[in-house]
Amino acid sequence: MAKKNAKKSKNSSASIARNKRATFDYKFEEKMEAGLSLMGWEVKSIRMGKVNLSESYVFMREGEAFLFGCTIAPLNTASTHVVCDPMRSRKLLLKRKELDKLQGLVDRKGYSIVPISMYWQKGAWVKIEIGLGKGKKEHDKRDDTKDREWQIEKARTMKKAVRGE
Repeated sequence: MAKKNAKKSKNSSASIARNKRATFDYKFEEKMEAGLSLMGWEVKSIRMGKVNLSESYVFMREGEAFLFGCTIAPLNTASTHVVCDPMRSRKLLLKRKELDKLQGLVDRKGYSIVPISMYWQKGAWVKIEIGLGKGKKEHDKRDDTKDREWQIEKARTMKKAVRGE
């Protein structure tokens, strides 16, 4: 009984890393889930939380999607016998239909493919959420900031009204 509870609390958070900058810079129209082709030392580093998605992006080459700019720092203990490249491009695992759709939208309509978050699925598989969107203009960013601040202010006002202050 104690082992089951300990195992649940250990894997309670499936999130590995988030790209907060992506939601600020891009307006996403569609989101997809993709697998990642990783090496053993990368999985061990990901388990230790040594991932940075902040300046990464997805590019298409020869009908395949690759994640570029994602930094996975190598562990000294896990990568002694392998030459590690923390900035290497990693292949995204998507179905052919999804790849063709992404390729068409990027080529014809000028969309960008940006990683939004990385997380564990079923405790063993590393998945990445990618967003298909267009870059925001400066005035769009200001509008989003105003809307976010208004929602916070509205929640505070409603909370005070419920209390009767």
